[in-house]
Amino acid sequence: MLSASAKEQRYAALATEIAAVTAGEGNLTSRMATTACLLHFGFDAFLWTGFYLVDPDKENELVVGPYQGTMGCLRIPFGQGVCGAAAEARKTVIVADVESFPGHIACDTASKSEIVVPVFDAEKNLIAVLDVDSAVVSAFDEIDAKWLEEIVGEIFSV
Repeated sequence: MLSASAKEQRYAALATEIAAVTAGEGNLTSRMATTACLLHFGFDAFLWTGFYLVDPDKENELVVGPYQGTMGCLRIPFGQGVCGAAAEARKTVIVADVESFPGHIACDTASKSEIVVPVFDAEKNLIAVLDVDSAVVSAFDEIDAKWLEEIVGEIFSV
């Protein structure tokens, strides 16, 4: 695991890179795919990194979007699993041990911890959640929350 200062430095560099690469790109899918890729390969502990989009055709349901990693769940209702809980509450959820999270949805049994960050558009509408899983228990903390919230806020609230 990285020290706190090393993690901060890694996120700062990634935030700058993601902002530079996605600058001027109007396509949401392109921005999400690029963000997922750069984050995923930026940290060794990231097992699955991607987005679940709010489905415009099904109220209160997420559908898998751009991601890196093994196959993800195709659909997740609001309020179910960590992603659904974050979407329903519209706030970041950090789970140190997914086995202890009531109703956890095991899309990949290798996942041991998870962080899910809501993604809002410029009008503050929930458009997606960023989901990051790790094969390591307690892989995520407030540093991850701070930087992932900043990154998605910068990239998708424009």
